[in-house]
Amino acid sequence: MNQAARRKLLSGFVVGLCALAVVAALIPLALILFYVVEQGFSSLNWDFFTKMPKPVGETGGGMANAILGTLMLMAIASVLAIPVGLIAGVYLSEYGRTAFATLVRFTADVLNGIPSIVIGIFAYGLAVLPVHRFSALAGGLALGFMMLPIVARTTEELLNLVPASLREGSLALGATRAQAAFGVMVPAALPGIMTGILLAIARIAGETAPLLFTSFNNRFFTTRLDQPIASLTVQVFTYAISPYEDWHRQAWAGALVLVAVVFVFSVLARVVTRRLERMHRT
Repeated sequence: MNQAARRKLLSGFVVGLCALAVVAALIPLALILFYVVEQGFSSLNWDFFTKMPKPVGETGGGMANAILGTLMLMAIASVLAIPVGLIAGVYLSEYGRTAFATLVRFTADVLNGIPSIVIGIFAYGLAVLPVHRFSALAGGLALGFMMLPIVARTTEELLNLVPASLREGSLALGATRAQAAFGVMVPAALPGIMTGILLAIARIAGETAPLLFTSFNNRFFTTRLDQPIASLTVQVFTYAISPYEDWHRQAWAGALVLVAVVFVFSVLARVVTRRLERMHRT
């Protein structure tokens, strides 16, 4: 066997190992997905999306209040985290070598690795204890803390990938540094930034621990931001540990809806990225 044949054989062997590793990583994900679909799909019906939870011991009802509450919590977290994270990412990209930028970057990395239950306890002390009340705002604040480092670091990394000649050209034409950053650099990196934002939203959609300390839960329909609010994750947790078979059935349906929400946001991130890239090319 000559050297070229040995190289091809070794290359094929390594490629085979890579494919085997990918399959091994996908098998647990596929098993979880198929099991959730199998258990939850049969429990999905129109009442699940439109009806309120039934009293303890009664069968039927749905999770309409929890679905609306989850959407509200995600919206609050996005309003709080996206502007701050975007501005922080721009600052880190523009002044990344300063001591303060290094501190901010280190803090964002540490915050990104903190367990979600710790963030929930922090938000509890910050937004619940002072007013002696659980609330949707406290829950959105906790989820916003989880989104913030993801948005900031994603924005920084993507802005660093934009050619520096774009910034230099805008500065040479008389633009200020802020105008160059927000008028030239951010639009150039916008497809990737939008992807990071959507993935950050998908990340918080399935969180339970922070909401147990902040928004808690609510068996009734409410849109008040200063009151406890239901969420799919907490509702699924409550139903899953209950002794009632009908609640177990609805917990699987709620888990399937959560998986679908994460899947939709992931697909939406891809679609938005491709569309924005196409708009940039044209």
